[in-house]
Amino acid sequence: MPAGGKTILHKHHLTEEIYHITDGSGIMTLGSEEFEVKKGDTVCISPGTPHRIQNTGNTPLKILCSCAPAYSHEDTELL
Repeated sequence: MPAGGKTILHKHHLTEEIYHITDGSGIMTLGSEEFEVKKGDTVCISPGTPHRIQNTGNTPLKILCSCAPAYSHEDTELL
């Protein structure tokens, strides 16, 4: 994700996600919480939890995202 970029607040009805930050830094919104994330951090996102991530650094934010079951547009609700 480029510097200043962010995802749209959204949730998944069935899918659990795991974000692992491989480079960069940002702010993670998870439900009603906001917290800083940086290289080496891992965030588990339960189904039904609103979430987004924003790159607050000057370099790209790189995220390894794992979804179970596999990602589906039909399971995603934009908020």
